Amino acid sequence: MRWPGVTDQPGAPDLCETPVTTPDIYPTLLGAAGVDSPGDQTLDGVDLRPLFDGKTLDREAIFWHYPHYGNQGGTPASAVRAGDWKLVEFFEDDHVELYHLGEDVREQRNLADHRSEKVDELRRRLREWRDDVDASLPTENPEYETWTDRAGFD
Repeated sequence: MRWPGVTDQPGAPDLCETPVTTPDIYPTLLGAAGVDSPGDQTLDGVDLRPLFDGKTLDREAIFWHYPHYGNQGGTPASAVRAGDWKLVEFFEDDHVELYHLGEDVREQRNLADHRSEKVDELRRRLREWRDDVDASLPTENPEYETWTDRAGFD
């Protein structure tokens, strides 16, 4: 991030390795402008300005929610990252994947079958977060037909 007069001050870090996410931009801009967030809005992100001074963020976890299919292959899922741990919960079949990003940044080794206590902890946190933000969950469409069904292919 570049902010002349702020991020280029003496003592400001050149590199920040703290995980951030797109929803952090809005509260950061509000804070930079000196504007309070509207009372009826829920902010999913946090103000990143402490990072500009080399401080840390007051956040235990980052959450993602993608309750639909995407045109690039995405499937309905939610995820949570807490420290070096990341859990992804897939809605189609309710399976989870667990990764230790400190040792496996490319998410090649799913540890879900070996760390059931960590799966349970992160899955609970993810579900609590979804309840807190009233996240929409996918539901089955009973009228859905594939294009092959509509075209009469066997």
